[in-house]
Amino acid sequence: MLLKRRYLPSLGSFATFEVAAKHLSFTLAGNELNVTQAAISQQIRGLEKSLGVTLFIRKHNSLELTSDGQRLLTAVSGGLDIICDGINNINAPSDPPVITCSGTNAAIACWLKSLVDRFRSERPDVRFVLLASDEDDTLRNFDEVDLSLICGNERCEVGENLYYLFPDIVQPVCSPDYLERHGPFPDAQSLERADLLDLHRKHWTSDAIGWHPVTWDDWFQASGLGAPHVLPVMTSNNYPLLVNAAVKGEGIVLGWHHLVRSLMDEGALCTLFDSPLRVDRGYYLKVNRASLDKPHVQEFIDFVLTGLAALEQERQRPGAMPRDSF
Repeated sequence: MLLKRRYLPSLGSFATFEVAAKHLSFTLAGNELNVTQAAISQQIRGLEKSLGVTLFIRKHNSLELTSDGQRLLTAVSGGLDIICDGINNINAPSDPPVITCSGTNAAIACWLKSLVDRFRSERPDVRFVLLASDEDDTLRNFDEVDLSLICGNERCEVGENLYYLFPDIVQPVCSPDYLERHGPFPDAQSLERADLLDLHRKHWTSDAIGWHPVTWDDWFQASGLGAPHVLPVMTSNNYPLLVNAAVKGEGIVLGWHHLVRSLMDEGALCTLFDSPLRVDRGYYLKVNRASLDKPHVQEFIDFVLTGLAALEQERQRPGAMPRDSF
């Protein structure tokens, strides 16, 4: 007659039996389970009585498993392994880790995406959600957003959920082909005869992004020329579109260092002359407090910060090419 589950001895007695069978010693089993040798012996005798078989041959200074004990050990070990596997499956995340990031269209397309690609080449199990918007600056406050690229005054306090990334530096850039066809442009004054690509001010309002980008008017005034009478050949609220136009040789765009660095390294864009304009603010990586305990989020943060530190060391390397400072 088969034994029904409701008549089975306790799971604890089976677990005690497995430990005693592993050591072939009630004393060592008691040490592992932090109970006395007598308690182990009592549990085993109760199990033997419930099953109606002898599990151990008790000798003067040792134990041996009976044939019934050996068969039970095989069954108990396999059963406990299955239970452990089931518990691990319950506790294990059912979905792969996800990192949700927010930023402007330019920040996501021109800066963050390349970092995500490199990170995923090492951690293909991590998925990303990239929320790009030039019209909703409140994305950073959404509960599901782990990381946000934001811009603010350089006196912002960094801490466990705010990491300083780099300063806000902008400089005129164009394609080598455009420079060869229309250059040279030796100074700011010479740009009055150039085809300028500019950001549209109307897009950057207090209801959208919380800071104003540098435009050509700002750059010319910072260069000491005042506002020249130069109408851009194209104006757009989409910065990646302007950068793409510059790469195609359609004109000169103000290039933010962090946004056009990769294109500079590839030779798709180049500087006209040494004229970086540094604004009194910086870029930060903001971490949602609820995401601080997510290991994959911290791993990505470390990846970003380590990469930036390596770039800074390369920039300061003696004999570095001028574009390294870009």
